[in-house]
Amino acid sequence: MDFDSFDASLAPWPELQATCNCTGLLVGNGASRAVWRNFAYYSLFELAQKVRNKPLGQTDLALFKAMGTENFEQVLSALNTTVKVNAALAISSSSPLNRYYAIKEALIHAVRSVHIPWKLVQPSTLQALNVELRNYRTIFSTNYDLLNYWAILHNPEGFEDLFRADSDFDISDTHTRGTRILYLHGGLHLIKNLDGSTRKRNAAGSGLLDGFAINTPGDVPLFVSEGNTQDKLGAIRDSDYLNWCYGELAGHEGALCIFGHSLGAEDEHIVHAIRKAGIQTLAISVYSLSEAAIISQKQRYARLFDGQGVRLQFFDSKTHPLGAEALNVPVELLGPSKRKRSK
Repeated sequence: MDFDSFDASLAPWPELQATCNCTGLLVGNGASRAVWRNFAYYSLFELAQKVRNKPLGQTDLALFKAMGTENFEQVLSALNTTVKVNAALAISSSSPLNRYYAIKEALIHAVRSVHIPWKLVQPSTLQALNVELRNYRTIFSTNYDLLNYWAILHNPEGFEDLFRADSDFDISDTHTRGTRILYLHGGLHLIKNLDGSTRKRNAAGSGLLDGFAINTPGDVPLFVSEGNTQDKLGAIRDSDYLNWCYGELAGHEGALCIFGHSLGAEDEHIVHAIRKAGIQTLAISVYSLSEAAIISQKQRYARLFDGQGVRLQFFDSKTHPLGAEALNVPVELLGPSKRKRSK
């Protein structure tokens, strides 16, 4: 492939959509940022060390270092297991439970510092997202925030999230007819059970975000937020739900639209799954900052899939329904004091 042949032109999404029937959508953080710019943070682990209320302490950080990870789910799961083992062996140490509470508390405050409040999410925004998401057979999301889940709950008919009526994920019962949404890195509405199985929290609207802020013993949020691609893949393999979702991406058939996803080095496992699927056409969103930036982004994506026989088609992210400027909620609506706390 001639990487120097790319120019700065970008197709409008409606024009590309007419000739590219994408059966799948891979959505990344750029979609969340289009609605709420506070999602544009680098690391939840870093935020949890800086929040005003109960940040991670030195003992907490020592646990992350000892386990060689910055992923909260792995550390909380380990502490949860330790608490259970201590109880079974009649070991009276309260330290593991105290650390569990402290780390979960820091995580809660970090999430609340960046997540859009429910009261600022407009029904028109949820409707616009809902309408666009149902255009695909399968939605693969690496975002753990609640925007897409809220959008689906806004009008759930025709959507399926693979969780049964009792809120558990059953790997033996994954047949669906509607639009599937698969959370490749988990989500704030998902909980990892001690045995590695997954359940969905029974809440809606503000209850989903408010409920996450309740430090319930034994509840480990299932979302892979940090680490390199090997760490993320390890966390995925430890979850029945995440591992199944990852396999579905690796077996996807049909053209795939990639929106708001940089496919950086930390997500090399996502690129590997796309390559394994043998997808013939990728429609990739590009945010047009400058002509040089557009060309650079095109070249980077082309290098990722060089030699795979994939046809790459690029479109302007602002012309896609998920990138529409009308979706943006000004952070200023939080008020000065809350804006300051969220930084």
